[in-house]
Formats: sequence, structure tokens, C-alpha cells
Amino acid sequence: MARGHVPRGKAELRCEAPMPTLARLGPYRVYFYSHDRGEPAHVHVDRDDRTAKFWLTPVTLAYNIGFRAKELRDVQRLVNEHAHEFLETWNDNFGA
Repeated sequence: MARGHVPRGKAELRCEAPMPTLARLGPYRVYFYSHDRGEPAHVHVDRDDRTAKFWLTPVTLAYNIGFRAKELRDVQRLVNEHAHEFLETWNDNFGA
């Protein structure tokens, strides 16, 4: 399996400070900032020069810079599929 490739439905989870990478899902990097503690649970998703932020409960787009509508829907679907895992990792880092 190629490095960074994650089969659909499987997220490679790990934490690194100060921007813990939660998963690499295909071409996307999913992370949060270690100083995001004061905000509701969310993740940032980057690909190349594009970025989006999604609240996790419920999964809702907070902002989008550069993703076209179709790709943004695909990204939101990926966040939805892994929201429970992302929320667990958020709570492990910041507390429930």
C-alpha cells in the first residue's frame, strides 16, 4: 500500500503537536491546531492550496477556501464518515 494512502473507511489516526494530524485520507490532511481548545470540536482539511474547516457536532462547514462545490461535498462526506474518530481524538487532546 502506498504511503499516505488510506483505504476508504479506514483512517490513519495519530497526534503530533502543535498541529496534530488526525488522518491522511487520500490527498487530504485532516488536523486541528493545539491552540484550538477554546472553540467547539472541529477539524481543518487541506489539499494543496485549498483548506476547509468543519464543526464536528454536527458535521457542518465552517469555512472553505478554494475547494470547488463537488470536491467540498466529497470532503464533507469523508469528515462525516470519520467524525466519531475525530471527535474522540479531539476529546483526548482537549477533554470532553
